Amino acid sequence: MTIKEIQNLIRFVAKSGASEVKLEMGDVKITIRTGAHRGKNESTIIQQLPAAATPQMQMVQQPEADQSAPVAAEAKPSSDENSKYVTIKSPIIGTFYRKSAPDKPAFVEVGDSIKEGDVLCIIEAMKLFNEIESEVNGKIVKVLIDDSSPVEFDQPLFLVDPS
Repeated sequence: MTIKEIQNLIRFVAKSGASEVKLEMGDVKITIRTGAHRGKNESTIIQQLPAAATPQMQMVQQPEADQSAPVAAEAKPSSDENSKYVTIKSPIIGTFYRKSAPDKPAFVEVGDSIKEGDVLCIIEAMKLFNEIESEVNGKIVKVLIDDSSPVEFDQPLFLVDPS
């Protein structure tokens, strides 16, 4: 199962209102629990069943409700002034990096002009480094995430002025 398929499954379960879904396909076992009865927390557990001598792998992702509340509160007052900007969001869960290496410059800075296909950042998920490319032309207005910070699926990363 690809990361894209897992993301789509998580989105589907979250929208469905189900509190827990378990899925087993071959050697992969996925459990998705939504916070329908606990609030807004959502957790995803992906287990790969062990082969003969392979140790069991498990990934648990649990966002904290405290982290999402301040972001929503900050976004509301400035939503009118930010409505003219395009928000580039994280397509996956992982760790956000502005640079390809610690000694390299950031992919983009505030004020940089970007065009469709330009690499904006890297998100590392399960030891895979995914380059996040721009889908719009414009100018970077704001970087919304600190370097080396964890990001959630669909979390805003950049504001871009498309003019």
